[in-house]
Amino acid sequence: MNFFAVLFALLIEQVRPLSQNNLIHHGVQAWIKWVMRNFDAGKPHHGWFVWWLAMLVPCLAVLAVHWALVLTLGWWATALWSVAILYLTLGFRQFSHHFTEIRDALDSGDEDRARQLLAEWLRIDASILPHSEIVRHVIEHSVLAAHRHVFGVLVWYTALAALGLGPVGAVAYRVAGYVYRHALRTESASAELDASSLSIGANKAWEVMDWVPARATALGFAFVGNFEEAIDGWRRHGELSFPSKSDAIVLAAAFGAINVQLGLSDATGVTAQIPQSAHLRAVVGLVWRTVVLWMVFLALITLARLLG
Repeated sequence: MNFFAVLFALLIEQVRPLSQNNLIHHGVQAWIKWVMRNFDAGKPHHGWFVWWLAMLVPCLAVLAVHWALVLTLGWWATALWSVAILYLTLGFRQFSHHFTEIRDALDSGDEDRARQLLAEWLRIDASILPHSEIVRHVIEHSVLAAHRHVFGVLVWYTALAALGLGPVGAVAYRVAGYVYRHALRTESASAELDASSLSIGANKAWEVMDWVPARATALGFAFVGNFEEAIDGWRRHGELSFPSKSDAIVLAAAFGAINVQLGLSDATGVTAQIPQSAHLRAVVGLVWRTVVLWMVFLALITLARLLG
């Protein structure tokens, strides 16, 4: 059941209009901002209350519909519900078009266009970035996006679906990620909000929720890529400086799997290469091989349940 739900959701998600991605993103962001505006008064317990409220309302709504369908219409309706939720929570299209446009610009030799697209995507000043740094930024953010929008969602969906909670895991992971990133943006936008109650709670909660998914994604990259370098990069991820320890693990494993230098320090091994345009295709292959690995895993679980 899980295998077919994920398969159909992935197939449908590939043809989703980009306007729907923005609609979903803005809808979740509006919900989080509304909760923060009305319930966060700056105290530590307020921050945790905002986090739980932002999480529980959509999760309980999805769970209520799931069990209502189980008790009334049966398995086929719950399967369609799971496909619908996965369609909304999986997000290849949320970053793939940025990746493709920048890659095409680099392939055509138009580095100025690539810098402009990168700046629009990441909201950074990319005007003086050399070619290798453009590629590094694209790889870095594409890998993290694939983890947060695909592999992390699959981990939480699979785990909670096995407990009879339907697609709640997918919703919980995505909403927690939105709250975490929104809190980081709010914190960086104003020094007065540094170490705010919500940012502290959201950071701690995200580290817990992303602990298993990050390591599952890193293992997937290692299995389908350069295993030795990926594991070595994972082992030495403490040398990297990222807001989230989980992000450091995922990036170190990914860059090691394709044998590319991560940043200025060679954290993925002494033989790692400087990022070049050709490595963008290596990243695409790495991500899709990991997707196939996940589909095989889900197929085996589904087959075991059907035979058992």
